[in-house]
Amino acid sequence: MKRILSFFLLSFAIIFASAQAPATYYDGTAGLTGVALKNKLNQIITDGHQAKTYNGLWTAYQTTDRDYFYENDGSVLDIYSENPTGADPYNYTIGTNQCGQYSVEGNCYNREHIVPQSLFDEASPMVADVNFIRATDGKVNGMRSNYPFGKVGLNPSFTSQNGSKLGSSVSPGYSGIVFEPIDAFKGDVARMIFYFVTRYQSQLGGFTSANGTGGMLGTTAFPGLQSWELEQLRAWHAADPVSPAEISRNNATYEYQRNKNPFIDHPEFVELIWGSQVPDTEAPTAATNLVTLNPTSSTVSLSWTAATDNIGVVGYDVYANNVLKTTVTGTTATVQGLTPSTTYTFYVVAKDAAGNPSPQSNTATETTLAGQPGGNTSCGIEDFETIPASASNYAVRTWTKNSITWTATDARTDQAITGATIPNVGGKAITIQNGSLKSTSISGGIQSLTITPQLRFSGDPAVLNLKINGTLVGTIPYSATASAVTINNINVSGNVIIEITNTLGSNRVVLDGLSWTCFSSLGTSDVKKDQSEFTIYPNPVKNNELFVKGENLSKISKAQIYDLSGKLIEVIENPFKNSNKINLKGLTKGNYILKTDRFSTKFIVE
Repeated sequence: MKRILSFFLLSFAIIFASAQAPATYYDGTAGLTGVALKNKLNQIITDGHQAKTYNGLWTAYQTTDRDYFYENDGSVLDIYSENPTGADPYNYTIGTNQCGQYSVEGNCYNREHIVPQSLFDEASPMVADVNFIRATDGKVNGMRSNYPFGKVGLNPSFTSQNGSKLGSSVSPGYSGIVFEPIDAFKGDVARMIFYFVTRYQSQLGGFTSANGTGGMLGTTAFPGLQSWELEQLRAWHAADPVSPAEISRNNATYEYQRNKNPFIDHPEFVELIWGSQVPDTEAPTAATNLVTLNPTSSTVSLSWTAATDNIGVVGYDVYANNVLKTTVTGTTATVQGLTPSTTYTFYVVAKDAAGNPSPQSNTATETTLAGQPGGNTSCGIEDFETIPASASNYAVRTWTKNSITWTATDARTDQAITGATIPNVGGKAITIQNGSLKSTSISGGIQSLTITPQLRFSGDPAVLNLKINGTLVGTIPYSATASAVTINNINVSGNVIIEITNTLGSNRVVLDGLSWTCFSSLGTSDVKKDQSEFTIYPNPVKNNELFVKGENLSKISKAQIYDLSGKLIEVIENPFKNSNKINLKGLTKGNYILKTDRFSTKFIVE
């Protein structure tokens, strides 16, 4: 029940004053409305956001979800059980009543995703973003399930002890099942959902949304919600203003994960964004300076200068020979699945949130490399069928197959991939905990690697590190759902050692279906457009100096250095005017691409 602020509450407010974001947090929002304001807020609340783990929510709740505003006793502030005008039906002690099993209200509290995690497949960072995940009663959370929020009709199918209801919708425009919180927390719910569709606006198209489970999210960055849900939430936001409890929670959230809900700090942003939706009919400008780089027999990477728009560009469609190949949000892309020894003409088209397409960018032409015996062909498969006998303890496991000896540390052998039908996956598998899987030396080089990981028993989704000859070349994401992962463009020739390391030692990860393709010596001696041969050495680079040998070096007008994401690191004009070396001071350890007007090649800095 509501009480007058006590000295204890005032002390709590003073403590959290230090957790507030800097006064400049919302700089750049003045004068903006509609999509432009939403885009700016997305940038603000994305920059600095420190992604946490799902289990970390229990820690967050120690400061974010405490009741110093109604009972004022430090118990869990649960919007599904709190009675603002009288005694609560039950209370939870923070840290000691976590679910657990439940059968009725009052058994335990758990983690309620106001936007259901089924809509985004339990992916990070959404799955652990405390800005929209509340501590709530387990039973009520289970009854709410993944239904959207809306107004329930006269005959609810379930009513919680504080009056929250589940039943058929009477919200205009939607007739499905909805969940309705009590009036005191309807604005809280609305503002959490407004946060979600702003923070994750670029990902909405990939979530289960418009016609799938939930019926609440939109499929485009703007407006981000189904029209019926948007109008219902706008009404709840207006009827239930921001409370002191929300403000305190927002400050505690900033202290925990370094971002905030802007619709709590600035309630007026809701109507500035969604209240007067002016149709966007202006198309973006064309992207410019499109260039190709790092061709292989099946891929070509691209980089370009961003397009501009009166409101904002949300993505780029990438075309090869007038066929749409991929859509990206940044200004780099790698087009895959190309045919060897084939010339392709590429261009990109920018799009804004309203779907307006720009004119085509300039075109860039590139020829894929010829397929070569021993290059980009299957090199090996490890199906783990010859691992040691089934055992549930964690120890060092060693086995040999096809003249390759594998060593798995802190590993068990009694688990297998479940719930998936994937080539080369099935039967035995290796499970690593606080350890790694490592091969002996393998000939033929490596162009790409594929493996199927699966999180087992408990824990949060994370990544494995993939190292080739001790150098990190990529990360392998995994979750409880098994999925084959391919790391492309590794492109290391000669003898290689494969090493896969668990980065989160508390997780237990099952591995199966390991395979890799070969790679020839293209990385150190390339034949390019004028048929001249250029050789780089040493590779890997160990002393900040990269040397190039070839004909007419002095005629090369420009050299560009990219990282493997396609980001341009440095441009050097007339690089070989006075010598045949390039100074690489400032480059950190890793893989890079050197591109000139005569050749393109990959090199490693150690």
